[in-house]
Amino acid sequence: MKPFRPLLCLLGLVASLPLLAENPDALVRSGFLADPTPTLSSHASTICDAKNGLVAAWFGGTAERQRDVVIWLARAEKDGSWGGPAEVARGDEDGEDQWACWNPVLFQVKNGPLLLFYKVGPSPSEWWGRLKVSDDGGRSWSKSRRLPKGQVGPVRNKPVELADGRLLCGSSDEDSGWRVHMEIMRDPGTRFPKWMRTADLNSPLSFGAIQPTILPWPDGRIQILCRTKQRVVTESWSDDEGKTWTKMRRTALPNPNSGIDAVMLKDGRALLVFNPGTDSRRELAVAVSTDGHIWNRMLTLEDGSGEGEYSYPAVIQAADGLVHATYTWQRTKIKHVMIDPAKLK
Repeated sequence: MKPFRPLLCLLGLVASLPLLAENPDALVRSGFLADPTPTLSSHASTICDAKNGLVAAWFGGTAERQRDVVIWLARAEKDGSWGGPAEVARGDEDGEDQWACWNPVLFQVKNGPLLLFYKVGPSPSEWWGRLKVSDDGGRSWSKSRRLPKGQVGPVRNKPVELADGRLLCGSSDEDSGWRVHMEIMRDPGTRFPKWMRTADLNSPLSFGAIQPTILPWPDGRIQILCRTKQRVVTESWSDDEGKTWTKMRRTALPNPNSGIDAVMLKDGRALLVFNPGTDSRRELAVAVSTDGHIWNRMLTLEDGSGEGEYSYPAVIQAADGLVHATYTWQRTKIKHVMIDPAKLK
C-alpha cells in the first residue's frame, strides 16, 4: 500500500496549531442539552441526525466509574431547543449488579433503524459492548443486547456506513496497553448482525492509541485519527474499505490525551474538533483540511480562560448542511453548538 504522508507530517510537530483564521460568524448557535442537568456529572456525548430530527446522548451520574452512571438521551424540538433528558440505558442488564455505563454512540442506518451503542463495566479495561435499536427516531427502544465476545462496537466515535451497508466502526482496547482496531458490522438493521474485527493497528510500545475517528475521503481512501498518550494525534489509512491499514504514524496535530472527533463535509473537506494543545483540555477548537495532512485551525469554541475542561467532542453534518457538535463542559453539562461550514474560510 502506498504511503500517504507528506514531509510536513513526518516532522511530528506537537505544538498548538496556529490560529490561521478566526471565523466567529460561523458559530450559528450554542446552548446546553440539559440545564439544569439531571446528574452531578455529564461526559462523553454523541449526536445524530435521526429520521425525526437531532438526537443526542451522554453518560451521567455522580462521577465517572460510579455504578449510578447511566445513559441519558435528549431529542431536539422543532424550534431548535432540546427536550428534557430521559434515561435510556443502565448497566443492570447482565445480572443483579448495576455497573457504570460509558461512551454512548448514536448512529442512524441509512435504510434502517437508529442504533445506540454503549459500554458497561467497572473500567475501560474491563467493559463490554451493548446495543439498543429504535425504529422511531429515538422515541422508543428495543431491549438491550450484549455484543458478541471480542466485539466492543464503536468505542467512542460514530461509525461510517460503507456502500454495501456495512458499518465500519473505530474501536480500541485498554486491557493490555492502548491498542486500536477496527470492527465491521454486517446487516446492522437485523436482530443478529455479523461482526468481524481487524488485527491491532498499533503496538502500545510505539503509540498508546485509542478512540479512532473515521474520515471517508471522496477518492475512496479512509483515514482514521486517534487519541494517544504521546501528546500527538496519530493516523492510519486504508484503500480497501477498512480491510487493511497503513502503519500508524504521528500527524502534526497535538493531543493532550483527550478525545477528538471529525466529519467529512459534503463539500469534500474534513472538519475536526479537538483540544489544540499538549497538556490541557481547557481550549477547544475546529480545524479543516482538504487532504487529511494539513489542518488549518479556523474557529475557537473554548479559549482556555474558563475553569475545568472542555473535551470529548462529537460532530456531525446534518441534512441541512449545518455542522452540529456536542462536548463535555466542565464535566457537569453537555454543550451543543451549530456551525456554518461555508463560513469557515
